Amino acid sequence: MGRVKMKIINASNARAIDRLLTPSGGGDRAFERRVQAIVDGVRTGGDRALARFAKRFDHLSGPIEVTAREMRDGAARVEPAVRRAIAQTAANIAKVAARQIPKHFDLTVAPGVSIEQRVEPLARVGCYVPGGRFPLPSSLLMTAVPARVAGVREIYVCCPRPEPAVMAAALEAGITKLFRIGGAHAVAALAFGTKTVPRVDKIVGPGNRFVAAAKAAVARTCAIDFYAGPTEIVVVAGGGTPDWIAADLIAQAEHDPDARAIFITWSRPLAARVVKAVIRRSAGRTIVQQSLGANGAVIIARNADEAMMLANRFAPEHLVVDREALARRPLTAGAVFIGPYTAQAAGDYATGSNHVLPTAGAARFRGGLSAADFVRVMSVQRVTRAGLARLAPTIVPLARAEGLEGHAESIEVRLRVRPKP
Repeated sequence: MGRVKMKIINASNARAIDRLLTPSGGGDRAFERRVQAIVDGVRTGGDRALARFAKRFDHLSGPIEVTAREMRDGAARVEPAVRRAIAQTAANIAKVAARQIPKHFDLTVAPGVSIEQRVEPLARVGCYVPGGRFPLPSSLLMTAVPARVAGVREIYVCCPRPEPAVMAAALEAGITKLFRIGGAHAVAALAFGTKTVPRVDKIVGPGNRFVAAAKAAVARTCAIDFYAGPTEIVVVAGGGTPDWIAADLIAQAEHDPDARAIFITWSRPLAARVVKAVIRRSAGRTIVQQSLGANGAVIIARNADEAMMLANRFAPEHLVVDREALARRPLTAGAVFIGPYTAQAAGDYATGSNHVLPTAGAARFRGGLSAADFVRVMSVQRVTRAGLARLAPTIVPLARAEGLEGHAESIEVRLRVRPKP
């Protein structure tokens, strides 16, 4: 393949900007029906259907479950440096996750009226770990470690090809079971349960479009973290080292031909130097060239304010800004990386912040995966007779204004007649 051709767009070109903002690959009804058929097959056919799909899509010839001994043997084959990296990553993720759990509280709203916020971990969760082009032990850690920190008792992991590094991460994270299945059939098994794969309360983790579509298909039955599309990065800079900026763009582009990598700047000379660096550094990397050629772009803004306005419109999974001043404003992104040394890849592996992040504009309404995703927050209410009497002038008029006479009477009857001892 020839050298990558990265689009250079002026921010004033509204039509080109709108095309970049429109996620690709959506609305494929035929594909959605295909995924739904797989999901329905597992829901009704259980293990038999699951084994059939696993053989067809995962090329599985052995048992679905990876035994504890297999995990230990696999982990033993991992280089010591990688095992140490896995342990340190897990420790950093746990340190951050411990601060993310909502807090229990008891509050007296008025005399005789109290509210307790009770925080309970989910009982079972399913973590999906992709097993396509690369083994991804980091994705296992990013999903399973926060669940463990939140207090989830049973953590099940599905990975179509669990390499030794993934097995080492599974042991480090303290998961319950690991299954050699992937794709839509793995999601369906976790959502509905089979004899081999237990039904879970929530499914989390990244995956290909089969996984994403299956998660959307089961969302009414089983909670999911969010619908995740191809990975994306937006870099905003008015200065800096072109090779460093190019390296960040390429780091995301190498994930997938559908990945989006966008550089926004108000410096035309810097834009030209970054494009040259991208061309040079992407030589011979087919997937990177496909990704940047199809979905990459350099946008020339009039100034820093316009650049950040555009970045917020994209609501990207990863937002990299070259200086602190650019971050001193409302931001819309899955995760933000500030300054030349805060490489996006540092967040993928080592900072402790989670790399399972919203894509395709979903950062407009939620952030990345956290320990808070693995708990239920309940309101527990206690009201005395005197407290109810204080609340009655608020409750009764509102209930009758809404035409709900029974609601009003349920208060009045308690205040008219004292219960017999």
